[in-house]
Amino acid sequence: MNRSQRIIRTSIIGIVANVLLAAFKAVVGILASSVAIVMDAVNNLSDALSSVITIIGTKLSQRPADRKHPFGFGRVEYFSAIIIAVIVLSAGVTSLIESVKKIFEPTEPEYTSVTLVVIVVAIVVKLVLGQFVKRQGEQLKSDALIASGSDAFFDAVITLATLISAGIMLLWQISLDGILGALISAVIIKAGFEMLTSPVNELLGARVSTDLVREIKQEVMALEGVHGVYDIILHNYGPDVMIGSLHINVYDTMNAYEIHGLTRRISELMFIRHGIIMTVGIYAVATGENRRADLQSKVMQTLAKHKEIVQVHGFFYFEKEHRISVDVVPDISVHDEAALSSQLTTEIKALVPEEEVSVLIDHNYSE
Repeated sequence: MNRSQRIIRTSIIGIVANVLLAAFKAVVGILASSVAIVMDAVNNLSDALSSVITIIGTKLSQRPADRKHPFGFGRVEYFSAIIIAVIVLSAGVTSLIESVKKIFEPTEPEYTSVTLVVIVVAIVVKLVLGQFVKRQGEQLKSDALIASGSDAFFDAVITLATLISAGIMLLWQISLDGILGALISAVIIKAGFEMLTSPVNELLGARVSTDLVREIKQEVMALEGVHGVYDIILHNYGPDVMIGSLHINVYDTMNAYEIHGLTRRISELMFIRHGIIMTVGIYAVATGENRRADLQSKVMQTLAKHKEIVQVHGFFYFEKEHRISVDVVPDISVHDEAALSSQLTTEIKALVPEEEVSVLIDHNYSE
């Protein structure tokens, strides 16, 4: 069973659990002639909505790529997670409004043995369902499942808080219904915003896992002929599709055929191990005793002495034009990149006055 099938199966379990709970409440409500319990049963049917949204989102995300969407529809999963998070936020806001009303206008709860049984069953089912769905979401890295599980869990928490406050009211005549409800509502609203963070960040282009970047570097550096890995850029097009690029240092003694074989080996390795469609660029490292190697050594060592520079790479000497080009990655504390580039260009120009100098500001997108 693949990832999508497991997500759909988990969502179906959520739907079945909510439908069975709704049926239980409806039967009890009819037998007890309780309109409130029957209406609560209808509410349980609406709780299955988050699972339905998860299934629809998962199904749509599996659509094959087309001309307009060459990377597929994997990001649809993030939209479904956002919708469910908004539902949780709405529930939290609604609960907060009702709770604040109860603070100023407290009402004495009325419970019968029948309603208490229904409430306890609902709490247990929702707690178990919420934990199960959320755990599956974490294992499958599905924001939609995590949000759906949290939705069920918070339903149980709100109901439990209502039951506790009712017990306190009956025993000590102290009304905490509104206060407890407001506190829990605030927690739900906070959780709703946190649920939004992950899928929204993925859509905006969040930085990928540092562990993944470190692993990629180690794997590529282990290949014969690679003498440095730079400029790792990864784009997430859903949980199953990632597009990326990186640059490697190779000695200038390698021929085109050898470089072709090395870059192809890297691309195959990245796809097999990580499912990444990787493009590989080349930086040639000057070797031997010649003008290129001498200039490279001078420029790289000079730039590396600057504390505000975290990385220097991509040196190239255009012999016919007598021009040097090199990339530097500044520290995040540097805000005026144009001024830094001008300063470094002037410094290197003084070091090699007979050459034109281009110091380009690069950025670290993955670390």
